[in-house]
Amino acid sequence: MDLDAITKYSALHAKPDGLVLQYGTAGFRTKAEHLDHVMFRMGLLAVLRSKQTKSTIGVMVTASHNPEEDNGVKLVDPLGEMLAPSWEEHATCLANAEEQDMPRVLMDISVKAAVNLQQDAFVVIGRDTRPSSEKLSQSVIDGVTVLEGQFHDYGLLTTPQLHYMVYCRNTSGQYGKATIEGYCQKLSKAFTELTKQAFCSGDEYRSLKVDCANGIGALKLREMEHYISQELSVQLLNDGTKGKLNHLCGADFVKSHQKPPQGMEMKPNERCCSFDGDADRIVYYYLDVDGHFHLIDGDKIATLISSFLKELLLEIGESLNIGVVQTAYANGSSTRYLEEVMKVPVYCTKTGVKHLHHKAQEFDIGVYFEANGHGTVLFSKAAEIRIKQLAKELEDKKRKAAKMLENVIDLFNQAAGDAISDMLVIEAILTLKGLTVQQWDALYMDLPNRQLKVKVADRQVISTTDAERQVVTPPGLQEAINDLVKKYKLSRAFVRPSGTEDIVRVYAEADSQENADSLAHAVSLAVFQLAGGVGEPPQPGKIHEGCWKIKPYYQLLGTSFPSS
Repeated sequence: MDLDAITKYSALHAKPDGLVLQYGTAGFRTKAEHLDHVMFRMGLLAVLRSKQTKSTIGVMVTASHNPEEDNGVKLVDPLGEMLAPSWEEHATCLANAEEQDMPRVLMDISVKAAVNLQQDAFVVIGRDTRPSSEKLSQSVIDGVTVLEGQFHDYGLLTTPQLHYMVYCRNTSGQYGKATIEGYCQKLSKAFTELTKQAFCSGDEYRSLKVDCANGIGALKLREMEHYISQELSVQLLNDGTKGKLNHLCGADFVKSHQKPPQGMEMKPNERCCSFDGDADRIVYYYLDVDGHFHLIDGDKIATLISSFLKELLLEIGESLNIGVVQTAYANGSSTRYLEEVMKVPVYCTKTGVKHLHHKAQEFDIGVYFEANGHGTVLFSKAAEIRIKQLAKELEDKKRKAAKMLENVIDLFNQAAGDAISDMLVIEAILTLKGLTVQQWDALYMDLPNRQLKVKVADRQVISTTDAERQVVTPPGLQEAINDLVKKYKLSRAFVRPSGTEDIVRVYAEADSQENADSLAHAVSLAVFQLAGGVGEPPQPGKIHEGCWKIKPYYQLLGTSFPSS
C-alpha cells in the first residue's frame, strides 16, 4: 500500500471541516457538494473489501428517492447483498477520518479485517442520472486506482442492476450474464414464458402507465421495452426529458402523499405504477369510478406474490416452506390476511432492507417487501434445484405449475429489490390470474394508520426490542403506549428512533382514521413527555409532513385468493 500516493490523491479530494456522516442501510447520503472525499474513500474501501473477500465488489453512486441536489454511495457485497455490518463501521470511520489520519485509519482497517494487501481486487461502478453523479463516480475510480485495484465502470445503471452485475460476476455467470443485455434477456425470457400460460389476453392486461420519477428507471425500462413489447405495452411518464428527479413524482412521493404523481393523467380503473429515483422501489395505484385514489403498496405486492407462489406449490404438491418477511410498518390487515386466509407464515424484522433480506434467506422461498415497495423473493439453492427437477419429471398440470415456478425464479432479481423485475412479476401474475387492479386491491382493506414525528433532545434515550415493536427505554413509555392502544378497536402503535436525526417516529393503526389520528397524537404526546421532547408539544389534528392518508377501513375480506 503506497501511503504517500494515497495522501497525495486524498488531498485532491479533501474532507470538509466538521462534516460527520454515518453509513446506514442506504449508505452515505447528503448534499452532493459534500461527498467528493467520501466517494474517493469508498473507492479505497471497496478495494480492501474486494481483497478480503477475493470477490468483485460494487459501488453505486445514487441518493435513490432523495432530491436531485443530494447524492450518496453504497457498497455492494459479493452476492449482491448490502455491505456487511462490520464494514459499515469501517466505512463510517474512513469517511470521517481527518485528512492527516486517513492513511493510518486505512491501515487499521486492513489489519482489523485481515486484508491480504497482495491480493488482486476488482470493483464495478454504477451511477444514477443526477447531474453530480458522473463527477462523483470519477472520484470513486480515483480511490480504486490509487490502491491499484482493477475496475469496470458500467456508467448509468439502476441500483438493482448493479447488484445483479456483482452477483453475476461472483457466481461465474451461473446467475446470468453481467451485462445490460444479459439482464434484459434473462428477465424478458422468463416473463414471456410465464405470460404464454395465461388464459386471458384482453388489452386491459397489456397496457401499463409507469411513472419513472424522472430517473434512471426511464432509461433502463426503455431498454427493456424492446424485449417485452409483444407481451406488455408500457407508457413512460416522468421520463427525465422535462421534470426534475423525484420532484412531485416517484414511488416515495406517491406513497407519502397518497395521490398520483405530477404528469400522470389517469382514467378510472387504469393500472399505473411508480418507480423511485434509482428504480429499486415500486408501488401501484388507480382511481376508482368516483375519482378516489387507491394505493397498492409493498404489503399488497407481497400478498399477491406470496399467494401466487403458495398456490403453485399446492398445485404440484410440494412442501417447500415459504415465509413472508415484514417490518412493524406493514399494515395489520396484510398480516392478518396472509396468516388467517392464505395460511402463510409471517415474520417481522427491524426496519431496513438488509434485515428483511437476511431473514428471507432462512426459507426455501422467502418473500420480503417493505411497505414502501422495496422487496423481492429469494429462493434457496435447494429449492431451485428441486423446482427445476419437478419441471422435468412431473406431467400435465403439475408440470405446468412447476415450469411457472421455474420461470418465476428467473424473473426475480434475487440480489435486491428491483422495480423493473417486480413490475414484470406483478404483470405476469395479474395476467395469469385474470385479475384487474381493483380485484387485487380488494383482497383486503388496509387499516387506517398515521405516522408522526416527535423531535427529542437525544434519540438514543429510546431503545426497542421485538423488531422495534416494544420500547425498552425510557421506563414507563411502553406501558403508556399499551394503555392508549387498549382504548381503540383493531389498534396497535409503536415508536422507534430515527437512524439519522434526533426524532422519534410514531406509527398507529385503528378501526377508523379518526381513531388512528387520535391514537397517534396520544402516543406522540407520551413520547414528548417521557423521552425529552423539544419545542412545542404535539398538537391534536395537526397533519405532519410525510403522514399517510389511508382510506377508511370497512372489513377484512375473508375470501380466498381468486382462481384463474
